[in-house]
Amino acid sequence: MIGDVLEAAIEPILQRFATKYSLYLDKKGPRPARPGNKVSWFDANGNKHDLDFVLERGGTADTRGIPLAFIETAWRRYTKHSRNKAQEIQGAILPLIERYKTHCPFIGVVLAGVFTHGALSQLRSLGFSVAYFPYETIVKAFWLVGLDASFDEHTPDHDFADKMRRWNLLKHEDRARVYKALIDLNMKELRPFLDNLAKVVNRKVARVRILPLHGAAIEWATIEDAIDFIANYSEKSTDAALLRYEVQIVYVNGDRITGDFGAKQDAIKFLKAYQTTFRTGTKTVGKHS
Repeated sequence: MIGDVLEAAIEPILQRFATKYSLYLDKKGPRPARPGNKVSWFDANGNKHDLDFVLERGGTADTRGIPLAFIETAWRRYTKHSRNKAQEIQGAILPLIERYKTHCPFIGVVLAGVFTHGALSQLRSLGFSVAYFPYETIVKAFWLVGLDASFDEHTPDHDFADKMRRWNLLKHEDRARVYKALIDLNMKELRPFLDNLAKVVNRKVARVRILPLHGAAIEWATIEDAIDFIANYSEKSTDAALLRYEVQIVYVNGDRITGDFGAKQDAIKFLKAYQTTFRTGTKTVGKHS
C-alpha cells in the first residue's frame, strides 16, 4: 500500500512537468497506444519491461512518442531488500537505455523507506538520478491523518489488517493530504531530481550533422588490402548511388543523438521528432555542418 501511495504522490508532480514541457506522461492505466494497463516497453531482444512512468516527446493517447525519461518508484522497509530492489530496477531500465541510446533518455528512481548507501550509490554510478524519501518521512506523512504507518518484522498480522482497514476508510481528501505531505517532506530530494530531468528535456541543440554516404561497402580479407584500397581510392568519384544518411544531433551539454537511415523519408521523420528542440537551439541549427 505504501508503494502505491508513493506512486500516487509522484504522479501529479510528473504530470505537471509533462504539461509544462508539452510532453506525454505514460502511467499505469488504459491507453489506446498500447495493450493492457501496464506501462510496458520492449528492449532490443524483444523482452518486455514494465515501468511506472515514461515521459515521451510527440506521444499522445493513441500514438507512442520518443522516450525522454524512464522513471521508477520503489518502497522497501528493510535494508536487506534494498540491494535486490536496486538490481531489479537497473535490470528493467538499462536494457531499454541500450535500445534507445540514440535518444539519450533520462533515467530516474524515486525510492522510499530504507535503502543502503551501497544500493543508492550503485544506481547513481549507472547514471540514475535518485530521489530518496527516508522511512521517517513516510511515517510522518501518515501521522497527519492519524494513521501509524510504522512497523517491523515483529508487527502482528492483525495490526497490519487494522492499519489497512483505517487507510481504506479514509476520504479522498485525507489521502491527498498524505500524498502532499510526502512530497513536502522530501522536496529537498525531489528538487534536484526534477532539475536533472529538466536539463535533459531542455537540452539545446548546438549543431546537426548530416553525412550522405554513397557507394556500396567493400570488404577485404586483410588489413593490408584495406589500407591499399583507401590509399588508392579516388575521392572525386560521385557516380555511386546513395547508400544511406548518417544524422547526428549534438547538444551543448555533450549529448549526441545519432540515426542511420537508408531512406530520405526516414531521416526526415527522425529529425521532425526533434523539431521542437531545434527551434530552441543555437544559431547553427538548420545550417550545414
